Amino acid sequence: MDMERDRGGKADVRMAEDEEEVVVDVDVVAGESGSGSGRDRLVFMWGYLPGASRQRAPLLSPVSVRLPPSPAAGFSWRDVCGGGCGFAMAISDTGKLITWGSTDDLGQSYITSGKHGEIPEPFPLPTEASLVRAAAGWAHCVAVTDHGKVYTWGWKECIPSGKVVGDSATSDVQEKDVYDGTNPFLGEQVRPRSQTSKVVGGSGSDGRGGGDDNAKRRRVSAGKQAAESSTSSEESLSALPCLVTLNIGVRIATVAAGGRHTLALSDVGQVWGWGYGGEGQLGLGSRIRMVSSPHPIPCIELSTYAKDRSSPLSRTGMHLEGHGFRVPGNYIKGIACGGRHSAVITDAGALLTFGWGLYGQCGQGSKDDELSPICVSSLLGVRIEGVAAGLWHTVCISADGNVHSFGGNQFGQLGTGVDRDEVLPKLLDASSLENIHAKGVSCGARHSAIITVEGQVFCWGWNKYGQLGLGDVADRNIPSEVKIDGCIAKNVACGWWHTLLLAEPT
Repeated sequence: MDMERDRGGKADVRMAEDEEEVVVDVDVVAGESGSGSGRDRLVFMWGYLPGASRQRAPLLSPVSVRLPPSPAAGFSWRDVCGGGCGFAMAISDTGKLITWGSTDDLGQSYITSGKHGEIPEPFPLPTEASLVRAAAGWAHCVAVTDHGKVYTWGWKECIPSGKVVGDSATSDVQEKDVYDGTNPFLGEQVRPRSQTSKVVGGSGSDGRGGGDDNAKRRRVSAGKQAAESSTSSEESLSALPCLVTLNIGVRIATVAAGGRHTLALSDVGQVWGWGYGGEGQLGLGSRIRMVSSPHPIPCIELSTYAKDRSSPLSRTGMHLEGHGFRVPGNYIKGIACGGRHSAVITDAGALLTFGWGLYGQCGQGSKDDELSPICVSSLLGVRIEGVAAGLWHTVCISADGNVHSFGGNQFGQLGTGVDRDEVLPKLLDASSLENIHAKGVSCGARHSAIITVEGQVFCWGWNKYGQLGLGDVADRNIPSEVKIDGCIAKNVACGWWHTLLLAEPT
């Protein structure tokens, strides 16, 4: 659910190290994973990865990830990619996707992750090409090769099949939450519907109070889930890795995966999307329930400035609502997917959002859904360099190293020091960030993380499973530094309930 890498400025995007240069410059937001030698790089993990230890207990503090055994002699880490529900992903220096942390009782996520548990292992993809990017949603994954090809697998409803299914169902039926305190995955991982089932989906309860959340969110009943389980095997709901068909000549540079939707960014700055779009998270201007073939998303061409009357342009007397003023920039350089919303960054540093807005996660000053990309006008004049999105929140970092956040804040995931939702971007001014220059950002379901120019890592938000890496299970509503002695953070990537860190020894 995170935006990819940030080298602190403009960088020529290459499909792989020392490979052919592509057409345009694209900022790669969130870490320095592509630079330097990876031979001494380390990967640390913390949070809930049940298959990562025999006890299946949450990891409350950073733990070094074991390298795969031979025949992968000489193996080392290139990058970390987060992961989905109960599994982790990273990329080796040879361009292999490495997965671990899954267990055989976690259903769909177990299949999606390659059934790799305590020992990291290469995921079996139908290509020998080197991978440069990867991302995971609830239970689907997507990866990019050094030739700009895209592979995806997991939930069948997230995998392109060439179909477009009409407008989203409008039912807001309130049904009983699905939650099992002994298995956190049942709290949010809604199973794909059967062919005859009615679409109600979204995310379930996390089991922690939140009466207001329970009244707002759409749910799937325990009875319905049980019926689906009894009539369909997990395998029948899954798709093996397949090549995504794009227009001739389209080369993808990076990808992002949300709850049930995927965004892909081409080397010329064009965004493509597919999957579930019922809240507008595919930015196509309507509540298209399912887009099962990649569609270009018109981000800059049709975007308007936000409806926020406090924006700088509004204060100058320009009445912008309903008018199609062009946003700054010529192409898109960064993408991020949340649970049911999306965010993109233009080459000029403008931030655009679209999708579900119930918690203010689009940053438009309201809680309305945004069906098309719309500029976050309150950030105009601030050059945004990186963005990440969680289940209900969004965090972005600026060129000057500041951190802004907005959206749902039930567990302190915005880092503002309070637990109040924010419908407009809020600048983080915690004392812990004084003189700190953020250069990379990532979001889990309800927690957030940044890395700094100085090589530090900070986490905040929900911590029930130790996903903040602070040695306890207490939530934090301000950024807190995760101490890893003798290491410099290079990239951070959050999964749903865990965090991965790429680091180098000092």
